[in-house]
Amino acid sequence: MKTPAPLRPGSVVGITAPSSGVQDELRPRLAVAIDALRSRGYEVVVGECIGQPGVTSAPAPERAAELMAMLRDPAIDAIVPPWGGELAVEVLPLLDVDALADVAPTWVVGYSDISTLLLPLTCRLGWVTLHGQNLMDTPNRVPAPLASWIEVVESTQPATITQGPSERHGANGYADWVAHPASDEFTLDAVGSWRPLDPAVTSVHAAGTLIGGCIETTSMLAGTSFGDVAAIAEQHAPDGLVVYVEAAEEHALAIARSLWRMRLAGWFDHANAVLVGRTRAPDDPGFTQVDAVRSALAGVDVPVLVDVDCGHVPPHLALANGARAVVDWTPESASIIQTFGA
Repeated sequence: MKTPAPLRPGSVVGITAPSSGVQDELRPRLAVAIDALRSRGYEVVVGECIGQPGVTSAPAPERAAELMAMLRDPAIDAIVPPWGGELAVEVLPLLDVDALADVAPTWVVGYSDISTLLLPLTCRLGWVTLHGQNLMDTPNRVPAPLASWIEVVESTQPATITQGPSERHGANGYADWVAHPASDEFTLDAVGSWRPLDPAVTSVHAAGTLIGGCIETTSMLAGTSFGDVAAIAEQHAPDGLVVYVEAAEEHALAIARSLWRMRLAGWFDHANAVLVGRTRAPDDPGFTQVDAVRSALAGVDVPVLVDVDCGHVPPHLALANGARAVVDWTPESASIIQTFGA
């Protein structure tokens, strides 16, 4: 795997929205998030594809061209979109991935629809990418034992990042950024922790190369070169994978079908463990989100942990696609340790 260089004061962060843009009423929050980067000594380059009325920030060719320019620019050390959206997939066929083969890797950070871009960069190019907080989340403090994306990308390499379950979470944990653009706290008003899908499991210890993303967006890539997780295992992870998945908003039956699509495309064939994010996505009558996971994964003979802090319910683990991960769980304690970099 090719790991981007650590960020340092003076590093340049590119801001572009390859999926949804930022509405006018949320521009004050965007400014707060950019100021948070500058306060750490980063230089910030803001692209043209940031916002317009509609579902996306700009037409797909413009979004693709701006993203490609930033990926190929040796002066840009990281790319952090404001957030996800719906149609990052429109950008994929317009990216000249082959032109990036000999380019030094850039940190690309985000989650939700940004998974649609992170996964291909890892699968096609062997780049380490970071499933972590989006730019608009960056001002919020991340509670220990979780790490912010900034802590990860600043880590001296070879890096070891140790995280664990948050004691609290919040299904509606985001502040009203229109009314309070400078908010720096999640509302974490619920308790709960990681747990095994099979209640008979009393401990989990698994290791492998970390790979995954948002179910609704990455399931579209299953069976294609953009999301060939089996190839990652064969080329980069002879001892197997730790796969993480998380549901954003679709109903449980739709999530079950998407997980089955991923399973049939070989996503879990080389898994040593599967981590499933805590979700606020709705259940269906007589069929829950946990039922969706059980439908697709109960026949996969590896441990499955659910309610992991890697989804749309804050706070968020920072998970590096392509990193070596070791996962441990008992009813008393849990952790995920990631290592990456030469």
